[in-house]
Amino acid sequence: MVLTRDLDPSASPLDYYGSELRRLREAAGLKQTQLGAVIYCTGSLIGQVETTARVPTRDFSERLDAALDTDGHFSRLVGLVLRSVLPTWFQAYAEMEARAASISTYQAQLVYGLLQTEAYARAVLSSGLPDNLDELVAGRMERQRVLHREHPPMVWVVLDEAALYRPIGGPEVMRDQLSHLLSFRDKRWTKIQVLPFAAGEHASLIGSFNTLRFDKDPDLVYTEDLICGHMTANPDTVKEAALRYALLQAAALSVEESAALITRVMEERYGHQPGPDRRAVA
Repeated sequence: MVLTRDLDPSASPLDYYGSELRRLREAAGLKQTQLGAVIYCTGSLIGQVETTARVPTRDFSERLDAALDTDGHFSRLVGLVLRSVLPTWFQAYAEMEARAASISTYQAQLVYGLLQTEAYARAVLSSGLPDNLDELVAGRMERQRVLHREHPPMVWVVLDEAALYRPIGGPEVMRDQLSHLLSFRDKRWTKIQVLPFAAGEHASLIGSFNTLRFDKDPDLVYTEDLICGHMTANPDTVKEAALRYALLQAAALSVEESAALITRVMEERYGHQPGPDRRAVA
């Protein structure tokens, strides 16, 4: 049984969510077990969310809104909650990423976070041995909602061929991840190029970087080191990043050739045979 404790709603988005859940549940005259039965979870889980012992998911929040008739209240709150569980140094970037009109990224080691499957993301994030793995995974999945809004950003990804061969999470996880990359082939706003090993030395041997562009604000360049991330709007840095990205795109395979390579690696290395309706285009 989860013990009741007083929350300060202003302490964090999670505290506010928990206090609102308790307030609206009690206003509806429901015990934790009763509400849990309505939304198909345990009363214990309701109590854990109310006391901030558990971070709510989007699905949980949508079911709460339906059960308590709260007009999307918890579905709106959960975005803030899931962003707040991201590493402190990453939260500012996640906020800017969600506002960007276009995103250009070169990824030297891994699939870009916005294009990761949940299983792949879990394997990547677990490598840092975090205490809050479930919350970090949920936060990464929440970031991907930007791709599904009515007017998504233009996302252009240059992915090093090494990322296709590194078996993150094992063959099944990689097979699903590469299949997921191919699922973007019909998405007008997302394009994927692979930088092949044959390109040899290239313009970003130093590592990965992202450029965010906005309708009204200056462009930003984002990089990460071992400890944290760094954003800058310095015009010289932005100009240098744009030049390097143009060179990477020129050295990379075309979108169609990239999809063919992804398909080939998926089949030959991870044992997947695409169905007859699957086209090898990105």
